[in-house]
Amino acid sequence: MQLAPETQFASESSPPNRDTNLEKIILDVGGMKCAGCVKAVERQLTQYPEVKNVCVNLATEVAVVEAEIGAVDAEALAKALTETGFPTQTRTANSQAGKKSDPAIRQQEEMQAALRQLVIAALLLVFSGIGHFGNSIFPILNQIGLNNIWFHCGLATVALLIPGRPIIIDGWLGWRRGAPNMNTLISLGTLTAYTASLVALLFPQMGWECFFDEPVMMLGFILLGRTLEKQARGRAASAFRQLLALQPQTARLIANPDSEKFIAGANIAEIPAEQVRVGEWLQVLPGDKIPVDGEVRFGQTTVDESMLTGESVPVMKQPGDTVTAGTINQSGAIAMQATRTGDDTTLAHIVALVEAAQTRKAPVQKLADTVAGYFTYGVLTASLLTFVFWYFFGTHIWPDINISSGMEMMSHAAHHPGNNIQHSALLISLKLAIAVMVVACPCALGLATPTAILVGTGMGAERGLLIKGGDVLEKVHQLNTVVFDKTGTLTTGKPTVTDCLLFTDLQESSLLQLAAAVESGTYHPLAKAIHQAAQRQNLSIPHAVDFHTEPGMGVSAVVEGKNVLLGNWEWLNWHGITISETAQQQAQRLATAGKTVISVAIDNTLAGLIAVSDTLRPDAQATVDKLRQMGLRVILLSGDRLEAASAIAQQLGINSTDVMAGIPPAKKASAIQSLQTGDSGIIPNSKSIVAMVGDGINDAPALSQADVGIALHSGTDVAMETAEIILMRDSLTDVVESIQLSRATFTKIRQNLFWAFAYNTIGIPLAAGVLLPNFGFVLSPSSAAALMAFSSVSVVTNSILLRRFAHQR
Repeated sequence: MQLAPETQFASESSPPNRDTNLEKIILDVGGMKCAGCVKAVERQLTQYPEVKNVCVNLATEVAVVEAEIGAVDAEALAKALTETGFPTQTRTANSQAGKKSDPAIRQQEEMQAALRQLVIAALLLVFSGIGHFGNSIFPILNQIGLNNIWFHCGLATVALLIPGRPIIIDGWLGWRRGAPNMNTLISLGTLTAYTASLVALLFPQMGWECFFDEPVMMLGFILLGRTLEKQARGRAASAFRQLLALQPQTARLIANPDSEKFIAGANIAEIPAEQVRVGEWLQVLPGDKIPVDGEVRFGQTTVDESMLTGESVPVMKQPGDTVTAGTINQSGAIAMQATRTGDDTTLAHIVALVEAAQTRKAPVQKLADTVAGYFTYGVLTASLLTFVFWYFFGTHIWPDINISSGMEMMSHAAHHPGNNIQHSALLISLKLAIAVMVVACPCALGLATPTAILVGTGMGAERGLLIKGGDVLEKVHQLNTVVFDKTGTLTTGKPTVTDCLLFTDLQESSLLQLAAAVESGTYHPLAKAIHQAAQRQNLSIPHAVDFHTEPGMGVSAVVEGKNVLLGNWEWLNWHGITISETAQQQAQRLATAGKTVISVAIDNTLAGLIAVSDTLRPDAQATVDKLRQMGLRVILLSGDRLEAASAIAQQLGINSTDVMAGIPPAKKASAIQSLQTGDSGIIPNSKSIVAMVGDGINDAPALSQADVGIALHSGTDVAMETAEIILMRDSLTDVVESIQLSRATFTKIRQNLFWAFAYNTIGIPLAAGVLLPNFGFVLSPSSAAALMAFSSVSVVTNSILLRRFAHQR
């Protein structure tokens, strides 16, 4: 008889190999404006040989550094980045302030400063517009000088000195440290336009035009775009901020636990939640957040666990039930005992997983990162080539070109606004070169992936779906096969004994007593079923010694001087025990009915069979059907014999060809690998991208081997380490939802990258004047600035639209 896969115990599972010599350093990095800045930060951090890996996220402004333990000083890294123009703070594991207060305060201050600069730029833009168009509508404006060229020179000067000053300074610093960024391009564009206009104003005999309106409009549009982008990024990060806000700040410590006094508030001291220690007793009143993970000792209540599972229905809690930090006590006062505190709580693990997920890039982002690293230099080169072409060739090939029409606003004459100023080759070339510098946008490339991941992983956390990063999203998008473990995953994991067949004169009660005694050395679901059957009959369990376990085969022990074995046919054959034809027929009948059959041998003689049945989860059928509708192949993987596994598969509508039975826990990883390489025989000569769904108890190696491991939270902490997706609600339908959310998020990533590349691919040639000779169409510098600002806003906004996925469910 073949035991179910759970004959391997949780203690025998192990997480995937990790380099224990590495530590993670988390840095909050400010001052990053575009993907070029991200590349500059990465270069700065990777120059240290002890640093093994660096991941920088533009959207969350976080850098995660993996380095040899004790080899790198985090404060030194932060100081070096700060000195190169990126204000940086280290984040310690236990620092709540470092985790949420400092970045939040900095972002709030940056938002306020951006709004102030935007207001000033908007006022300057209004005055500039009135000066252009207002005189034809309100002639009185001419009398007060709003159309005077010196007035517009003043507006441009103020624009550069006040709202444009931070941009110019940052652009200069980026240039000086050899890492030019978006601000460098904007600074060069605005200063060039301002300088050319100033020369035209001071030397009118040159016949040049003044376009002081361009710096004002460029800065106005850019600051508007950045403010909108900051607001959008804030909305994108809202789910993660709400998750952080769930962390309780205080706890009511019961100094002297007493069931009669804690409700009345005696011996209660309010302390910070981070100071609670394991084993201490806490009072939780109605409306309070549960401060740490623990167990209810006294009282009865209902708890809102929606932050953990996404389910809004409160859960009843009584003495002995577990409660989780961050959930909300609703109806009654309780006393609880802390079992996990600080960074060990479930909520802390969720926060850490989500935050880590937001720094893991999708492989598709690598192309964008590579391009972004050289982007600014490429744009400067394109701008220079544009100037050279039009100055030396273009204006001579097409001498009648005039770029004052189309999308460009009206220009001012130096002293006589009504004069027709000739467009010189120099000014035409300058305007086109400036437009190329300003229209290019590495920001969109840098924000394409992280903002989508930020929204997707945050939404997942809200709904109890923990997705560990952008690389996971990309793999989920490629999936074509989903493998389910049977017991505890497709079934409830709560088997019950249904049959006891005897082949000797032993009584049924005695068989159960001996079996329960042998199984007392294990923590296996089948062992629990046998123990519960013995308890229902009020049977005493004798003492057993000399336990031995062979994973996937069986167990043995000595009970009252008798050598007792429980396991499958292979286990009995290995011990030389003869199996009669009658026993084989009975076992076949039980297995065909979908039951797991355990053989019991006493002193080298088959004594009987115990049949155990485990019911399907209520949502198993709907889950399998939906996955197949999504075009995914569903495979059942079981350690049970083929008849039992096929009976479950038949109930679920899974083809017999999609059943992998008789696979012991130790060989599950090999079974997954055979699907990946096309050697399984199930899908001949076809390599599969495989997701493995397991309960995390015995499936860790298979979860690790699969392209995407999906673990139900009912398993052990091994699942948290091994799987790429964790389902906190322990609901099988969440397998479908997690795959759908991953697909939707990755689709947004690809859309964002497409539009970011398309924008720059189309925008730069247009700004360079490719349509000017034949169609008279060209982007003025101010129009280019407006489109540049729009590109970043559109990418972030497209990521936020992912939230519509929640309303479509």
